[in-house]
Amino acid sequence: MPIAVDIDVMLARRKMSVGELADRVGITPANLAVLKNGRAKAVRFATLAALCEVLECQPGDLLRWESDVEVEAAAGG
Repeated sequence: MPIAVDIDVMLARRKMSVGELADRVGITPANLAVLKNGRAKAVRFATLAALCEVLECQPGDLLRWESDVEVEAAAGG
């Protein structure tokens, strides 16, 4: 998928666990894991806003676009 999710990067910078972030955002740790691992098909703006508020960041700190060439190179293809 050309959209990469960098929630784990922000978690490390904030020294916060997935469970703590899920509690503070108001979503389940399982749903946060789906989003964090790039398996989500969509994210609500309200959830994105809550993530940004808790992590004190901008949406662009959590989501980035990768070209198909970068995705293929990362996959070893």
